Amino acid sequence: MNRNPLRYAAPTAAALVLALSLSACGASNESDSSDGASTGAAKVTGTLNAGGSTAQQAAVAAWTKAFQTTNSGVTVNYDPVGSGGGREQFIAGGLQVAGSDAALTDDELAKAKTKCKSDVVEVPTYVSPIAVIFNVKGVDKLNLSPKTLGGIFQGTITTWNDAAIKADNPDATLPATKITAVHRSDDSGTTQNFTDYLDQTSEGAWTGKAVQTWPVKGGEGAEGTSGVVAAVKGGDGTIGYADESQAGDLGKASIKVGSDFTAPTAAAASKVLDASEQVSGRAATDIAITVNRKVTDSAVYPIVLVSYQIACQKYDDKAQAALVKAWLTYVTSADGQQVAASSAGSAPLSSAFVTKAQTAVATIAGA
Repeated sequence: MNRNPLRYAAPTAAALVLALSLSACGASNESDSSDGASTGAAKVTGTLNAGGSTAQQAAVAAWTKAFQTTNSGVTVNYDPVGSGGGREQFIAGGLQVAGSDAALTDDELAKAKTKCKSDVVEVPTYVSPIAVIFNVKGVDKLNLSPKTLGGIFQGTITTWNDAAIKADNPDATLPATKITAVHRSDDSGTTQNFTDYLDQTSEGAWTGKAVQTWPVKGGEGAEGTSGVVAAVKGGDGTIGYADESQAGDLGKASIKVGSDFTAPTAAAASKVLDASEQVSGRAATDIAITVNRKVTDSAVYPIVLVSYQIACQKYDDKAQAALVKAWLTYVTSADGQQVAASSAGSAPLSSAFVTKAQTAVATIAGA
C-alpha cells in the first residue's frame, strides 16, 4: 500500500494535542503489576488515549465501562478514526494504544519500533465476521459465491438479475435493479480483510489485490463502518461490507464455502484462527495472523477481520506502562472477550490465543 510519507512526518493537530496530554498527565498505579480488571487486583489510574478501528468501537465501549468500573481513577479515550489513522497516530506518538483491523506492515513495524524504542506488542483482541450487507427490494435472502462477489465489487456484474447471481440463487426472484456497491472511502483494515478474501478466492474476478485503500473506480464510498451501513440502508440495490455486529436489520449474504453457503456468524468466524498461521519472522510479542481464506469446511466463515490492539513493549514512564499493561491484560482475558462477545457480537479468542496474547502483554514494562 502506498502512503504519503508526509502523513507520518506531520501528525495531525489532534495527535499533537494527545501527545502533549500524555506527557502532562501520565498514569499512576498502586502496585507494580496488575491486570486491572479482576477482583483483588491492584488498581491503576490515569488517562489512556487510544484510537483506530471503527469495527472495534462497540467492544471498546463495553471494555471501557468494565475497566473504568474496576479502576475508578482511569479515563479511557478512544477515537474511532479508522485503522489507518490509529496506526499513523500511534507511530507519530499521539496514542498509547492503536486499534487496527490489519496488522502493522513491515514498514510500519520498523517505524513503530523506533517510536517505542523497543519491540511492539501487537495482539488480536477482536475477531468478527465481515458481513456482505445488502438492501434490495423483494430480496430477503442472498447466496453469493466468491467469484460472483468479486465481480460485483470489481464492477463487472452490474444488475441484480445478472446470470451469475441467478446461478447462486436459482429459487430467488431477482430484480433488474442496478447494483450500487458501497465501499469504505477511508484507509481501512476492514477493506484490507475484505479485499484479501476477494483476492484469494474470486478466481480472478477481483483484480484490485489486497489493499487498505479502495482501488476500483465506481461504486459509492462511505467513511467508517457506520457510513457504509448507512449508505447501504439508505439505498435500493445497494451492497457493501461491514462488521457483522453493526449490520443491524440489513440483509446479510451467505457466502459459498466448499459446496455449501455459510452465514456470517461469530461461531463460524472463530474457527478461522485454528486454520490460520502466525506471521513468521516477527518478535514473540507480535502476534500478527495470516488468515486462511481458502477453507473448504462450510462450518467456517472465512471473511473475517482479526482486529488488533498495538502498544509499545517498553515505556519511559512506569505508570504509563502499568496502565497500558492493565488495559491489554483485561481486553485479552476470558472475561474481557466475553464482554465483547455479549455487547458487540464478536467471537471470543480461544483459550490458547488468550494465553498467547497475555504472555505478550505481560512483557510490557517501564524503563
